[in-house]
Amino acid sequence: MKTDTVVKQEGMDALISKLGYVDAERFIVLITREPFNYTKWREQHLDEGLSVRQLSKKAMEYAKDL
Repeated sequence: MKTDTVVKQEGMDALISKLGYVDAERFIVLITREPFNYTKWREQHLDEGLSVRQLSKKAMEYAKDL
């Protein structure tokens, strides 16, 4: 099992490689803003095979409806 530090680093690396530094940071800000519940949203709306940009767009649309 990976440590939390390794998971965070690999997650950041994945975001940065797909979105670049600025949009990776924007994505993190968007999913950590209240009242967005990423876990609940993921269970209801996450489709396999989405790109990071598609996932981010769906998350932003969901957050607007709250």
